[in-house]
Amino acid sequence: MPVLLGISGSLRRQSFNAAILNSLADALGDKATLRIFPLNAIPMYDQDADTDTPPEAVAALRAAIGEADGIVIASPEYNHGMPGVLKKRARLGFAPYGKATLTGKPVFTLTSSPGAVGGARAQAQLNETLASIGARMLLRPQSVIGAVHEKIADGRLSDKSTLEFLLSGIDALLAEIARPASAVREAN
Repeated sequence: MPVLLGISGSLRRQSFNAAILNSLADALGDKATLRIFPLNAIPMYDQDADTDTPPEAVAALRAAIGEADGIVIASPEYNHGMPGVLKKRARLGFAPYGKATLTGKPVFTLTSSPGAVGGARAQAQLNETLASIGARMLLRPQSVIGAVHEKIADGRLSDKSTLEFLLSGIDALLAEIARPASAVREAN
């Protein structure tokens, strides 16, 4: 069974994005396992600390990314952009270029916002950052969730049509994971 790693771009305890990831994990059944990695212990990026022996939390993140078959990143949008936690902290798990554990790894991104556009601007920034390090981004419509605060109840995504749409993104991720390496090289 494929193992997916879920990363939330929010550190908040009652994060909408953590609720979405938990809902996806619950809904996957025997399709895949979704393990969620909290970024709270990851320090801010410091190039001086980005050595062959990084901080323990950074090494754990890199190992979790390396062991996963695919990655699911759920991010809020803050001030028309991706949150600092993904830009400044998770960079430790995504860097350095050419040696990043995300290089060549299939990634599905989704964003959410209480606003109408569902974090589309944050998703564009996040996807550009991930593509720049060589992550295998899914070619599919944007997965954005507007008015997310109305779609979460009791710590879970309660809107069935949104959940089904996101599960179709997971299906696309699983299909990308299943592609033979030769097909991936030919497509790139």
